[in-house]
Amino acid sequence: MGLAQRGGRMKAVVIPDVRKDTLRGVVLDNVEPGSTVSTDELYSYNLLTGDGYSHGAVKHGRKEYSWYDYQRRENFHVNTVEGFWKLFKASVRSTHVQISGKHMQRYLDEFTFRASNRHRVNGMFDLLVGAL
Repeated sequence: MGLAQRGGRMKAVVIPDVRKDTLRGVVLDNVEPGSTVSTDELYSYNLLTGDGYSHGAVKHGRKEYSWYDYQRRENFHVNTVEGFWKLFKASVRSTHVQISGKHMQRYLDEFTFRASNRHRVNGMFDLLVGAL
């Protein structure tokens, strides 16, 4: 499951299923209460409004990729997360023959680190040298 802060950090978590309780746990652990959350139309995400989030669902089945709510003055899209998954999958295909589920979270942690530090000119190098 991928989570992106608009203009900020990225987080990806390996989850066992897409049941409502599983998704709710990830959101509650990682998203500040009262935040605006954009999701796709998966029915399990309907729980978010009841938990105090401002929730908007993008309906890909209707060829909808973003929308603006004029009453709440909020824009809803999931393009950042979808772009992350596209790049992650391309990276895996081009670098590895396969990756094991056992180590999937490690691959995701590395890739989210890169995504979260993409704004730095020499991001990884500076952080690595600074850690020495």
